[in-house]
Amino acid sequence: MDKYSTVLDGQIQSPTRFQVKRVNDRLKPGSSFCAAEDEPPHYEETSFADGNGHRGVYHNASYNGETKNSDGGFHQYDSISNAYYQHTFGHNTLDPVPKIDFYRNPGSVSGATHNRPSLEELHEEFQKVRGTADGPPSGDGVPGDEETGEQVAAKGGFVKFGWVKGVLVRCMLNIWGVMLFIRLSWVFGQAGIGLGIVVIMLSVVVTTLTGISMSAICTNGVVRGGGAYYLISRSLGPEFGGSIGLIFAFANAVAVAMYVVGFAETVVDLLKDNDAIMVDQVNDIRIVGCITVALLLGISVAGMEWEAKAQVLLLIILLVAIANFFVGTVIPSNKDKESRGFFNYHGSIFAENFDLDFRDGENFFSVFAIFFPAATGILAGANISGDLEDPQDALPKGTMLAILLTTIAYLGVAVCVASTVVRDATGSINDTLRSTLNCNGSAACILGYDFSSCKTQPCQYGLMNNFQVMTMVSGFGPLITAGIFSATLSSALASLVSAPKVFQALCKDNIYKALHFFAKGHGKNNEPLRGYILTFIIAVAFILIAELNTIAPIISNFFLASYALINFSCFHASYAKSPGWRPGYKYYNMWVALFGAVLCCAVMFVINWWAALITYTIEIFLYIYVTVKKPEVNWGSSTQAVKYVNALNEALMLSGVDDHIKNFRPQCLVLTGAPKTRPALLDIAHSFTKNYGMCLSCQVFIGPRKAMVKEINRSLEKNQAWLNKNKRKAFYAAVTGDNFRDGVRSLLQASGLGRMKPNTLVIGFKKDWRKATLLDIQHYIGVLHDAFDFDYGVVMLRISQGLDISHFLQVQEEINRLELERQALEAAIKNEELNAGSGGIRGLFKRAQTFKISKPEAKGTFMVMDLWLQRDIHGVFCFIVAPSINTAQTAHMGEFNQRLVEASAQFKKKQGKGTIDVWWLFDDGGLTLLIPHILTSRKKWRDCKIRVFIGGKANRIDEDKAAMVSLLSKFRIEFVDIHIVADINTKPNKESWKSFEEAIEPYRLHENDKDAAAAETVKKESPWKITDSELEMFKEKTYRQVRLNELLQENSRAANLIILSLPIARKGSVSDHLYMAWLDTLTKNLPPTMLIRGNHKSVLTFYS
Repeated sequence: MDKYSTVLDGQIQSPTRFQVKRVNDRLKPGSSFCAAEDEPPHYEETSFADGNGHRGVYHNASYNGETKNSDGGFHQYDSISNAYYQHTFGHNTLDPVPKIDFYRNPGSVSGATHNRPSLEELHEEFQKVRGTADGPPSGDGVPGDEETGEQVAAKGGFVKFGWVKGVLVRCMLNIWGVMLFIRLSWVFGQAGIGLGIVVIMLSVVVTTLTGISMSAICTNGVVRGGGAYYLISRSLGPEFGGSIGLIFAFANAVAVAMYVVGFAETVVDLLKDNDAIMVDQVNDIRIVGCITVALLLGISVAGMEWEAKAQVLLLIILLVAIANFFVGTVIPSNKDKESRGFFNYHGSIFAENFDLDFRDGENFFSVFAIFFPAATGILAGANISGDLEDPQDALPKGTMLAILLTTIAYLGVAVCVASTVVRDATGSINDTLRSTLNCNGSAACILGYDFSSCKTQPCQYGLMNNFQVMTMVSGFGPLITAGIFSATLSSALASLVSAPKVFQALCKDNIYKALHFFAKGHGKNNEPLRGYILTFIIAVAFILIAELNTIAPIISNFFLASYALINFSCFHASYAKSPGWRPGYKYYNMWVALFGAVLCCAVMFVINWWAALITYTIEIFLYIYVTVKKPEVNWGSSTQAVKYVNALNEALMLSGVDDHIKNFRPQCLVLTGAPKTRPALLDIAHSFTKNYGMCLSCQVFIGPRKAMVKEINRSLEKNQAWLNKNKRKAFYAAVTGDNFRDGVRSLLQASGLGRMKPNTLVIGFKKDWRKATLLDIQHYIGVLHDAFDFDYGVVMLRISQGLDISHFLQVQEEINRLELERQALEAAIKNEELNAGSGGIRGLFKRAQTFKISKPEAKGTFMVMDLWLQRDIHGVFCFIVAPSINTAQTAHMGEFNQRLVEASAQFKKKQGKGTIDVWWLFDDGGLTLLIPHILTSRKKWRDCKIRVFIGGKANRIDEDKAAMVSLLSKFRIEFVDIHIVADINTKPNKESWKSFEEAIEPYRLHENDKDAAAAETVKKESPWKITDSELEMFKEKTYRQVRLNELLQENSRAANLIILSLPIARKGSVSDHLYMAWLDTLTKNLPPTMLIRGNHKSVLTFYS
C-alpha cells in the first residue's frame, strides 16, 4: 500500500484525492479566509501520478490536529464548513467541487443551501474578493412542503411513506371501489363476457397511458405536494395547473360525499332488512352519511400516520372479501342459490353470458360510462406526493403495479361471476324442470330450471337484476358487506385526504390570491386543517342532497380532465425538446401520450356529453382568469420552452425572407436611459410600435467597463420588469461605453436578431445643450451622424418641459425612504416605556408629532427635511429632525416639477380631438408620413386628424396641392387638409433673427473682426466655434429654420402633435453648435414636436 501513497504535510493521503503541492499558504487548517491579505495563497500544480506512473494518492490527512482516513470515501473536506471554499481537494482554493447544495432552490431548507462562488469572485483580482461561503442564499425561492417536512423530520416525528403504504395501498383501495361488489356483475350481464372485457381493458388503457405519462413527469425532478395539480402546473404552467387544480380539488371533495353516500345506502339497506329505519330512507342516508364523514374527518385530522394505518386495515378487509368471493365460486351451490341463478362453473353459462344482451336502452357507451369511475383512483398516491419518502421512485412503481393488480382482480371477479351466474332468475325453488326435453336452450334450462317467466315479468335475481350477486356467491355473505364498507370508506378517506392536500398546494402558490387563507399548515406534518374543514363542509352539503346520480358524471369528467392534461403535459414537454426534460422513467412516448390525452377527452364525451361541456367551460373560464391575473411565478414550464422554440424557428424562417416595402414597420431603438426616467419618449415610441414593430429601450452606462458591468447586470432584470409591469411591449438593452456616442454606436451595430433589427433611432432633444460641455454636444451630434451612417431613420422628440424626470424620481424615492423611516421611528417610540417626561425618547416623540415627512403641502411643493442620528448625554442614540423652510424658490421648483410630471405622462392619456400637423418638407422615403398614419390608427390618437403641410411655389399652389392629394390617395393615407406653404424661403422677421443671433453668440468665432494672425490663433484654440464664413455659407438654410418656426407658430400652435422633417447637417461642414441652434430655433415654443428623417429608402408604396 505504501508504494501507491503519497505524503502531504507529513501525512499519508487518500488515493481518491488529487495531488496538489502547497508552496505558500498562510491559512491554517480550519481557519477562514481573510480578504484583507495583500497576496493570495500560492499553488503549484504537480502531476497526478508518481514517478512510477501510478496516480498520486492521499490515504490519510491531518485536519485540526486529527488524522482522518479517507479510503476513497468520506473526506473531511466533503462537508461544508466555514472554510469550505478554501479547502477543495484538501487545499486552499475558492473553486469548489460539484455538490448538490449548490443546485437547491435558493429558499430551500431541506438541506444545507450554499452559493457557489460567483464568476466575479474567481475572475477578478484576488484583493477585491469579498465572497463568503456562508452568505444568505440569493433568489426568492420558497421552501416547499417536503423541504419543510424534512427540516421537521430532522427533529423527529415527521411521517414519510414508502411506495407500498404511500402509493400502492392507496391506489388499490381507490380503484377497488364499490363498483367491484355492486355493479361489476351488472356490467358483464349487459355487455357479456367478451364486450365486458373490452370495457375493462379500454378503461385500463386510459389509466395505464395516464400512469405512464405521470411516471415520466414525476421522474423529471423533485416532486412536491399537490399531486396532479403540481405535475400539471410545473409542466404546462400556472394557467393550466391553476384551472385544473381547483377543479381536481373540488372533484375530490365531492367524491367524498359520493363514496360516503354509497356506504350510507348499504347501511340503510341493512337497517331496512332488519326493520330498524330511523326516520325514512333518504333522511337515514343523510344521518349515517354525516356521522360517517365526521368520523373520517377525525381520522384524517389525527394525522397521516393514523390515516395510513386505517387504510392498511381496510385493504386487509377488502382482500379477504375478494378471496371470500373466489372461495364461494367453488363451494357447491344449494337449491336456494340455484333458484337465484348461481350454479358454480359451467361451460353453458360461460357460453350464454359471453354474448352481449343490452336491455332498458343501454348500449356499450352507457355501460362503459357506468363502469369507468371504477378504474379511476390512480392519482391517490400522487395526491399525497409531499408525504412520500421518494416520490420519484414510489409513484411510478406503486401506481403501475396498482393498475396491474386491480385489473387482474377486476377481470378475475368479472369472468368468474359471469361463468357461474345466469342473467335472469326468479328466486323460486319451484321453477325446476322435470325434463329437459322441452328446454328452451338457455343455460338455466339445461341445468334444470325454467326462468322463462323473466322474459314477460321482472325478476329480482341474476346478473341483470340483483346488485348483491357477489354476496350470494361468496362463501360468507357478511364479508362481502364488510368489503363494500371497506371499499367505500377507503375511497372516501383517500379523497378526504387528497382534496385538502391538493388545495393547500394550490393556495400556497398564490395563484388565486383570495384562497391564500387555506395555504397555512398545522402541526409537525403541516396538515391543511383549514382545507379539511372546507372539504368537510362541501362533502356534508352534497351528502344532504342525497342524490348524486347527476353529480357523479361531472366528477368522473373532472378526473378525466386531469388525466387528459397529465398526458398532454408529457407530450408537450417532449415536443418542446427542452434540455431540462430528462425523465428517469424511460418507458414513454410523446405520441402515445398525445393519444392518451385525446382518448381521455373522447371518454369524457362518451360518459356524459353535457358534463364534458360543463367541465371544459369551467376549465376555460379559470384558464382565462389566471391568464389575465398573471401570477408572479416562473416554474420553467414546457409552455415557455415551446414559445422559445417557436420564436427561434420563426426568427430563422424570417431571416430567409427578403424585406418588402409593404411589410415595412418602424422598429425603434429608443434612447430612454432607464425606461422610467424618460416616459414620454418611451410612450410616443410605444404608440407607433405596439403590435407593429420592435421597441428597444436602451441605456448607455458611461465609464470604465469594469465599474459598469455590475450596474448593467443589476439594471437588466429590474428595468425589463418595469416595462412588463407597466405593460410596455418593449425590450430593455444596456451597454457600457467610454462615452455616450461609443455606447450608442455599439447599440446601432449589434441590436436585434436577424430580420428583427431596429431601423429607426428615437432620441430626445438635448434641451440643456447651451449648458452642456463641448464633448457632450459632439457626442450627441455624433450619434445622429452614426445613425445615418448605419442606415437608420431618426426620430427626435421635443416637449417644452423636457423629457428627463430622473431628478424627480430620485426625490420621490428619497421621500418614500424618509416616510418609511418616520413610520419606523414612530413605531420604535411607541414601544418605548420610559418615565422621563420631557427628555430622551418621550421628548423626541413629542417633536416627531410636529412634522410630517414628504407630504405635499400644496400643488407641486414639498416639505424637505434633514434627519440625523446623534448620541445624547446618556449615551442613547436618537434622531434629530430639522424641517427646512419653504421658500419662493422651492415653490417655483415644485410647480416646475408638477408641470414636468404632467408633461411626461401626456402620451399615456387618450388624446382629445385635434390635429397631427405633418410638415413633410423633404422626401425621406415616407417615414415622416407613415408614423402619423400609424398613430391615428391607435385608440389613444383616433380622434386626431392629419393635416399635411408641404413647401411649394406661389404660382403653383393648386397644381402642387392636386399632386399631393393624388399621392396621398394612392398611399391610402387619410387626411383632412393639405396646405401648400409658399413663403418658406422668405426672410424671417427681425425679432426672430435677433433671437437666433443671441442664441449662437457665445459660440461664434468672429474671425472677421480680428486680424488674420489673431483669427488663426483663435481658430486653432477653438475649432468647434461657428465661423463667419460658415454662417455666411449656410445663411439661406439658417433663414429657413428661423422662418419655419414662425410658420409653425402661425399654423400649428394648437396642434396635438407636430411632425416635421429633420434637417440634415453635412458632416465636416456644419458645426455642432450651429446645428443644435437650428434644431432649437426650429422647435422652440411649440406643442410636442417630432423631427423625423427616414433613411431615404421607400417605406410607402401604392402597389398592391
